[in-house]
Amino acid sequence: MEKAKINASQLFVLIFLFQQGSALLIPLGVEAKQDAWLAILLGMVGGFFLFFIYERLYNYYPDILPTEYMQQLIGKFFGKILASVYIIYFLYIAARVLRDFGEMLVTFAYKETPLFIINALLLLTVVYTVHKGIEVIARSSELLFVLMYFLAISGFILVIVSGLIDVKNLQPILENGLKPVLEAVLTETLYIPFGEVIAFTMIFPYINRPKKLKVAGIVAIALNGINLGLTMAINIAVLGVDLVTRSQFPLLNTIQAIQVAEFLERLDVYFMIALIIGGFIKVSIYFYAGIIGISNLCKVKDTSKLVYPIGIVVLFLSITISSSYAEHIYEGLSIVSLYMHLPLQVIIPLLLLLIAVIKNRKQ
Repeated sequence: MEKAKINASQLFVLIFLFQQGSALLIPLGVEAKQDAWLAILLGMVGGFFLFFIYERLYNYYPDILPTEYMQQLIGKFFGKILASVYIIYFLYIAARVLRDFGEMLVTFAYKETPLFIINALLLLTVVYTVHKGIEVIARSSELLFVLMYFLAISGFILVIVSGLIDVKNLQPILENGLKPVLEAVLTETLYIPFGEVIAFTMIFPYINRPKKLKVAGIVAIALNGINLGLTMAINIAVLGVDLVTRSQFPLLNTIQAIQVAEFLERLDVYFMIALIIGGFIKVSIYFYAGIIGISNLCKVKDTSKLVYPIGIVVLFLSITISSSYAEHIYEGLSIVSLYMHLPLQVIIPLLLLLIAVIKNRKQ
């Protein structure tokens, strides 16, 4: 492990910005149509349950990384295999998130710039920050959090002042019952973004006051769920269900619709700054989790030797994982959720916790 410590407030900020990340970018929970906001809130409730699993595992093994306690729980051989699976998972999702933001920037602002160049510049910043360690990532997040909230509050006020919100677009609530909402939760909003907190199991051992970890995590998840639910409700109220469903970036379309006093308009920069902040933190956390996992599993003392070569792998993976943005989104919301997020975020951590409870029952 890196010799570093972060406090509970820094953990709160990291989790909040991490979850905001690509969740603001994609049309989250639109399978539930005008009830997408409700699917997000129910996903948040499921996120509390998953966080309790991760936090409980940490309480059993507070001084070691998951790559180590997996070996203690299921044996060295199978533990190393499972640890390797999680490392690959973290790096793969880092590449997917990098592709998300690269596609957004190419579509929105840099139409003549190759995707590879955009991704390379984004990843170069991430690699440099991860090379400096978790404390630098945490301190950077504190500064970015202030900017992020200023953008969120001012953007919300401008949407209201511009008179764009039509509450009728959110009605009728539960038109088709709870089934579509629950399907959206179980196939999407439980995993993205709430289940993704599993990446923080690689960071929990660095917190300087473990007793404050639970409060920091729960508050971050709750605030994030409310923010995302409110954002999706505003998107639907402004654009309508049909446009939100068909849009690549619903929040961008909502911001582009803002017009106050016939001079305050074209506030696309709000969207771009917020998304770059969220994307930077999200890729950094996933990348750091993968790097520290490899370092721990392979007994590499100097993690800086791993950062740049693994960074190149993530960069090329982000370009090759899909041939188009439509294919990339389909894979992310359908295939990856079912075959990667479900087992690695829910099933395996639950089984590991059961084994930990049995092994530590005397305590």
